[in-house]
Amino acid sequence: MNLILELFFTFLKIGLFSIGGGYATLPLIQQQAVVVHPWLTLQEFTDIITLSQMTPGPLAVNTSTFVGMRLAGLAGAIAATGGCVLCGILISLGLQRFFRRNGDQKAVLHLLETLKSASVGLIAASAATIVLIALFGVSSWKQPLQFNGSALILFALSLAAIVKGKLGPVPLLILSALAGCFFYL
Repeated sequence: MNLILELFFTFLKIGLFSIGGGYATLPLIQQQAVVVHPWLTLQEFTDIITLSQMTPGPLAVNTSTFVGMRLAGLAGAIAATGGCVLCGILISLGLQRFFRRNGDQKAVLHLLETLKSASVGLIAASAATIVLIALFGVSSWKQPLQFNGSALILFALSLAAIVKGKLGPVPLLILSALAGCFFYL
């Protein structure tokens, strides 16, 4: 029962401070699930992110659900997911009311611009962490780097398929899974 409550309150805190949603929450989830509460290894966390990308729904919600399920089964999944979304729901309801009344004020518009900039930083940090994990097998520049050439080739091909080939996410995930079998099995 303690783990269920700990999951709920940990993801409640993540939900409260995850401005920008999606990828911006990944550093917060990683910090809590891998560092503060060593519930997962870095590899398990990376695997959960991958699974979260392949399933429908918001990334933060899927990630919290998978973390909760991994740690405490269905009750853990419900607790982590509930904690992750509760603050977002309450804050969204409050903000909707606030912006209906004050949305045209200059100070409010400046605040939104500031939050957008902070979100870009959080997303860039998440992207850098994922690149480090995928290409070097580490989550920090402070650790010894072991370059993975196969991962770089898959990354470059995926990026080209998205940008130049306009390939959608589902075909890309299927092709990546097949390529992964070729490169890593």
